[in-house]
Amino acid sequence: MMKCAVFVEPNRIALEEKPVPNVDPLDALICIFTTTICGTDVHILKGEYPVAKGLTIGHEPVGIVEKLGSAVEGCEEGQRVIAGAITPSGHSAACLCCYHSQDGAGTKHGFKPLGGWRFGNTIDGAQAEYLLVPDAMTNLALIPVGLTDEQVLMCPDIISTGISGAESGKVRVGDTKAVLRRARSDSARPSALGLWEPRQNRRRGGTGAHGDRIQNGRGLPGRLHESRSGG
Repeated sequence: MMKCAVFVEPNRIALEEKPVPNVDPLDALICIFTTTICGTDVHILKGEYPVAKGLTIGHEPVGIVEKLGSAVEGCEEGQRVIAGAITPSGHSAACLCCYHSQDGAGTKHGFKPLGGWRFGNTIDGAQAEYLLVPDAMTNLALIPVGLTDEQVLMCPDIISTGISGAESGKVRVGDTKAVLRRARSDSARPSALGLWEPRQNRRRGGTGAHGDRIQNGRGLPGRLHESRSGG
């Protein structure tokens, strides 16, 4: 048996016990060393995002491979890994055409939206002692030697989401971008305005010698002025 953080009902997540999952040929079982709480988990707790009662929450797993399915290649038991939150199969028609987001349930030979991430949404997630990773050869990534759990913890969700957004928005090193976020009300008024101005960046705008300049303009006229002027 293993301990898991389980959604019981709105405003209640409990620590419960579940059986350790069985491992099918394409799966991997991870022993979780480090995970964290996403803002989405807070929405689930509050009942703002519906999930099934009894579901283990969490989608940022860092750990070691406890057991591999018989058909899994490319990693070994005992290696440190992360697993992406989205978890497409990698072998459906949609995935083979590079449309991983269209790898929805029952779409072996077709295209259907995946419906966002799966860990802690439609399948048991990472806030547990063990996590079953489906289609491990698609969804596991080895952690390079020398990196701590904390250094890679954001990769399964936040960093990969940011990189995907940068790619979709065609953001390139040296660009200056305004970032707007719609308010949660029906108003179209932006609730935040930010200026992103990377100076010396890595591949996708990581911090360089001088760091990135990020200005949050929420309710501050001076910062709004700086954002408008590019200062």
